[in-house]
Amino acid sequence: MARIGILGGSFNPAHRGHRRISLGAMRELGLDEVWWLVSPGNPLKAGSKDMAPLSARLKSARRQARRAKIKVSDFEAREGTRYSIDTVKRLQRRYPSQRFVWLMGSDTLPDLHRWREWRGLAREVPIAVISRPGYDRPAHAVRAMGWLRRFVHPSSQARRWTEWSAPAILFLRLPPDRTSATAIRAHDPDWHRQPLDAAGRLPLTRSIVRQESP
Repeated sequence: MARIGILGGSFNPAHRGHRRISLGAMRELGLDEVWWLVSPGNPLKAGSKDMAPLSARLKSARRQARRAKIKVSDFEAREGTRYSIDTVKRLQRRYPSQRFVWLMGSDTLPDLHRWREWRGLAREVPIAVISRPGYDRPAHAVRAMGWLRRFVHPSSQARRWTEWSAPAILFLRLPPDRTSATAIRAHDPDWHRQPLDAAGRLPLTRSIVRQESP
């Protein structure tokens, strides 16, 4: 039975931070793979004018996932699911022999209570919250944690997540990476039209990383 981490998002664009937290989660949770589910559109950002085409976001994700046990997928676009709860249920039906854990950054946790049937999502799969610079302390005080707090497991038991019954949540502290898709888009809203360098990276991403490094 494969142990799969699910990281959903816009990946607008995918960047080294996505890769690093995925590899860190893979190590800490003992995962066989991480699947990046590139969303056709975030329901909480409906009408956003800075969302690049799905094809461009998939391409940027595949570039970042190269030579790693990361699978990039347009599952939601193909299956027609719009909300995470529906996506997870569909994944579990399609892949009954896999064990899934939901991966999310601590910067996303403050909005969790706005997700459709977010408690239902927590009842379907364990959740691993991955540290993001500036969000770790507030993450424990967000609205959703009023309900989730009773289901927190210690990070020292992270590799035992397949033994837990959902709801179950844990917090993983990984080396910080300040790379931000928002900063990349602010630097160049037309990032998806930029040529890639020889290594398949966006040149502007490197300049953003240098600016944000401590």
